[in-house]
Amino acid sequence: MTGRIRLGKYLQAGLIIGDFAVINLVYWLVCTFFGHVSPEFKSKLMFLAVNAAYVPVALLFSHIHKIRILYADRLVLEVFKSTIVYGATITAVVYLLDMFDIGWLSGGYFMGLYFVLMSLWWLTSHALLKKLRRMGLNFRRVALVGANSTADFLRSQLQGDAGYGYRIMGIFDDDHTARQRFADYYTAPLHELREFVRNNNIDMIFYSPSGNRKEELRKAMEVADEMGIEFIYLPDLPRSLYGHFIPGNIGSIPSLTHTVSPLNRSVNSLIKRIFDICVSLPVVLTFPIWALPIIIGIKRSSPGPIFFKQVRTGIRGKDFTCLKFRTMRVNKDADKLQATENDPRKTKFGNLLRRTSIDELPQFFNVLMGHMSVVGPRPHMLSQTVDYSRLIDKYMVRHAIKPGITGWAQINGFRGETKHLWQMEKRVEYDVWYIHHWNFFLDVKIIFLTILSAFGRDKNAY
Repeated sequence: MTGRIRLGKYLQAGLIIGDFAVINLVYWLVCTFFGHVSPEFKSKLMFLAVNAAYVPVALLFSHIHKIRILYADRLVLEVFKSTIVYGATITAVVYLLDMFDIGWLSGGYFMGLYFVLMSLWWLTSHALLKKLRRMGLNFRRVALVGANSTADFLRSQLQGDAGYGYRIMGIFDDDHTARQRFADYYTAPLHELREFVRNNNIDMIFYSPSGNRKEELRKAMEVADEMGIEFIYLPDLPRSLYGHFIPGNIGSIPSLTHTVSPLNRSVNSLIKRIFDICVSLPVVLTFPIWALPIIIGIKRSSPGPIFFKQVRTGIRGKDFTCLKFRTMRVNKDADKLQATENDPRKTKFGNLLRRTSIDELPQFFNVLMGHMSVVGPRPHMLSQTVDYSRLIDKYMVRHAIKPGITGWAQINGFRGETKHLWQMEKRVEYDVWYIHHWNFFLDVKIIFLTILSAFGRDKNAY
């Protein structure tokens, strides 16, 4: 165990040194290749200020290099937060040193390049750490206490990627029947935990209670304290309640507050709305230019209106009129039946619009009017809302936020016709995950992947 911990400490120190290397690279690039950089910005005092200002950032964000299960959008979000902290710290240091002539343009160059290069560095270092762990280095030995459904789900999470670097060494529970679900692992009653932790160099204990077992909790914590290892308590929640919980306290009592989405916070909702306006406004303003050939194609394909208007379910179950370019011949079943792959109602030009998702572009008007967002769960027909809300658990959670032109479910392959119930269940699962885990950079990622998919051939785009 000693050698493994030392490797972890060396890696942590090396990655923080890497952070400072990126800072100095950014400073050198700005001073060398960017024009209009003030002489004071190139001074030795500014060089010292740039490095000194990063010290509190390194202290506040050093945990990033320790987190083993972290998705790219969350990582970039942390870089964005560090950019704000770093920018504020540099500003304070510069004013304390009476350096008022460095120029806002120089500072803007520096902070912009910092965000880009630090994002690349953190993403790269995270990928390298995962590669090391897949090679059997920098892993953590884990013992689970409590052989219940929560422990079972935790097992699938920890072992889902060898790059996370967790090895489950044993599972402990006094209930012999409960332990049988973990037949592929070493299992034992709780009284063997202390000796097992000592003999197997365990790094951390995950505890998941089964019922009201206060004595079991006390014993497990006692072993962790005696061995000086990490102890993590996992509430035994039903899978249907998994979501976004914020830890806190009510007086001196620890609490977990469940919120449907980070978008329930006003500042996040405002950020998303500003982003929606910034993306949709240029599209709407240039509509007469890019839409003209599409309008001509629709009119030549079949008689009828340019737009297809359909009432769909929006935020909090409120109905709104969703706009699309018309891709079908006018028919009486448009509000009842989904489009199928070889649907005779579609025109040839309509097929092209559907494959490239161009038919969805008028929904930027819906975004600008506030009915929709650029990214969110796709809005469904009213008949689908009625039917699926009775069949699928959490279906109505999709309406906790505004529907979107594109979404997490769509870029993961769940778009278009839903022939089977499981397809809609998976779509709802992805939509609910997005609602619980929203952040700005996740939206950027989804938009980028949506644009890429528009140039490919999506088998479900019809």
